[in-house]
Amino acid sequence: MLKPQTQALFDEYISAHQHPTNRLTHKLAIPLIVLHIVAMLDWVRLVPVPFLPGGSLTLAFVAWVLTSIWFLRADAKLGLIVSVATALCIPLGRLLPTGVVIAIAIGGWLVQLAGHAVWEKKSPSFLTNLVHALVGPLFFVALLTGDYKIAPQIQAAPQTAR
Repeated sequence: MLKPQTQALFDEYISAHQHPTNRLTHKLAIPLIVLHIVAMLDWVRLVPVPFLPGGSLTLAFVAWVLTSIWFLRADAKLGLIVSVATALCIPLGRLLPTGVVIAIAIGGWLVQLAGHAVWEKKSPSFLTNLVHALVGPLFFVALLTGDYKIAPQIQAAPQTAR
């Protein structure tokens, strides 16, 4: 069962993601966006730390720790899944050539923004609530695990002529 605060964040998030095609674009775009952000943050070396993979503390590690704390506080199970997936983006990003990471960034954002512009007809929710940039990955993991279910929309009954 979700914490009330996490449930409220998901309910707010889904209100800006009503169109099924928009939600589908997000299922593709959010992992791509997370991958490219982590990969690009890993390019920023902060200090040498010989025992870390790559021999340096990077901005990706710092961002991973901070976001993992947020994810785990929002929901332990979902947070663990998202944190592990995010951590795996560090070595994956290191395997990818720079041009591929940039192409993933462009493609991921184009798909994400197309979902909002073409189908949802609303701006992305993180533009009005920056926390939704973190809610998105957690939300879609909650959908995949069944921890959050989207309530079916009630459709108006067709009017009959009298």
